[in-house]
Amino acid sequence: MKALALSTMYAQQDRFAHGGDFARFAADAGYDAIEISHSTPEEKLRQVLEARSLPVTSVHQPAPWVRHHDGRGNSHCNLASTDPDERRAAVDYARASIDWAGRIGAASVVVHLGQVTDLPGMLPEELQLRRLIDSGLANEARMAGLREAAIATRQQDAGPHLAAARASLLDLVRAAEPWGIALGLENRYHFHEIPLAHEYDEILDGLVPGQAGYWHDTGHAEVLHRLGFVDRHAWFAANARRVIGAHIHDVTGIGDHRAPGNGDVDWPYIVAGLGHLPRYTLEINQHEPEQGVRNVRAFLAGVGLA
Repeated sequence: MKALALSTMYAQQDRFAHGGDFARFAADAGYDAIEISHSTPEEKLRQVLEARSLPVTSVHQPAPWVRHHDGRGNSHCNLASTDPDERRAAVDYARASIDWAGRIGAASVVVHLGQVTDLPGMLPEELQLRRLIDSGLANEARMAGLREAAIATRQQDAGPHLAAARASLLDLVRAAEPWGIALGLENRYHFHEIPLAHEYDEILDGLVPGQAGYWHDTGHAEVLHRLGFVDRHAWFAANARRVIGAHIHDVTGIGDHRAPGNGDVDWPYIVAGLGHLPRYTLEINQHEPEQGVRNVRAFLAGVGLA
């Protein structure tokens, strides 16, 4: 039977203001472990641990959440920045996540490796694409032009940011090695974020899965497919041998982090790509109905994942 972890993403609601209440809920709902999400402040992280309800098997960088000196949450600091101070701050926050994971005894740290450009938010063309789709205008002729413009912008600017991302990753691998922690580089939700499917070859060159590998997010892959940027199958085609972990959730339209079964993700290719893993993390948002969170194991068994 597969081991299932529940992310503290679901704990962002009033009834789980105390992390111990969330930990006890996860155990009662049939989960085997917890992942600490990057939205989790230190106090809540400590409360989850002190509850001693379930083990924490992974930490999502840059947990715990803190406010950067400029007012941003630390999750907005860019590991792929070409600005040395920005990249250094992002590396320091990620190292803190690794240290927490090591002290907790977690085997993995999930990493958001940064983005092309340091500008806040997504590329303006992607924002327009999302607005068109959300408005029921996915067949508009201008969709293709917006997509092509976003692709051209990313290709033009990617080189230095990919190099910075690789440098940050090597810094983090060195920090994780004494703990025996593997870094899972997650496929991302926005097109300008790093890495795309074909970029893992460059970024992971010379590293083995025990150091760093591919962490598949089902929702992110599906959304980028629906936006027309990356075919959903490309991630496994390029990185099947590198898969070390996964975030499982469903998608409705271009909204992700739904409970599995509360959306229309294509599950067979996911089963083929992830079925060999011994465990999965359910990354379900705080707005999803509780019954969907409790029904996860039965749903995954029904599609062949558990």
